[in-house]
Amino acid sequence: MTRAVVFAYHSVGARCLSTLLAHGVEVALLVTHEDAADENIWFESVAAVAARHDIPTITPADANTPELLARIAALQPDFIFSFYYRKMLGTPLLALAARGAYNMHGSLLPKYRGRAPVNWAVLHGETETGASLHEMLAKPDAGRVVAQQRVPILPDDTAFEVFNKVTVAAELALDAVLPALLAGTAPHFEQNLAQGGYFGGRKPADGRIDWTQPAAVVHNLVRAVAPPYPGAFFEIDGVRLIVGRSQLAPPRQPRSAGAGIYVEDARFFADCADGRVLRLLSLTLDGQELSPAAFVSRFGETLANGKRFF
Repeated sequence: MTRAVVFAYHSVGARCLSTLLAHGVEVALLVTHEDAADENIWFESVAAVAARHDIPTITPADANTPELLARIAALQPDFIFSFYYRKMLGTPLLALAARGAYNMHGSLLPKYRGRAPVNWAVLHGETETGASLHEMLAKPDAGRVVAQQRVPILPDDTAFEVFNKVTVAAELALDAVLPALLAGTAPHFEQNLAQGGYFGGRKPADGRIDWTQPAAVVHNLVRAVAPPYPGAFFEIDGVRLIVGRSQLAPPRQPRSAGAGIYVEDARFFADCADGRVLRLLSLTLDGQELSPAAFVSRFGETLANGKRFF
């Protein structure tokens, strides 16, 4: 029986761990993360999957300590897999896998190496993305690719919706290649890193809307950070409002240059810098959905005075 040590977290981790088990791989140890108290936990629990299968599970703060390396070495794993584990695994750890160490990444490598690949793909208006299983090297997301699965990004898809597609893509990619990988016959393809780029993590503050950008750019930002992510936001007189969802409106005449956000026919609209109009389908204040009527009631004086607030 093939033995593996798995580093995993999130929904991709849960589905890929289940895929390994379905193919008869012995998972001798799961290394995962403690859920952070300040994080919105909207995703599946890989620890729960492991518990159902009596897989020993640990949550070390550092995955590269001599103690953990010694424990993994004693298990003599054929493979090490990383499925959305959030920390880098050092080369001494990777070398413990007799038949290779592989990571599942949420993009079509070499595009969008690094952090938050789905969010970055949506932010940049991509029309497709996917999942890639690749060898792990010292350099992140740079190893040879053994499997990829593409998924479409529709014009109004949010990052959450795309992430759900990528989760399925990861499961499909792993399921398809695993028999060949276990048999030692899976082809490995070098990446041309010049055709992609490396991206860092994103912070809630990165969701601030710059209304001087074209409507498509604002729309992509809204989609990229829509709930359950922190959300795209703007402020009126120091009050923060979050745009949960938007849509590029059919061609329509914008209001005057200083109109900004306004209510028309009981719907929210925003005039953008390129003359396009964006429809705001969801607007929240202090975590509560704000109706067009409530918006006018709260900010009507600002609107009446023609104050530009974005």
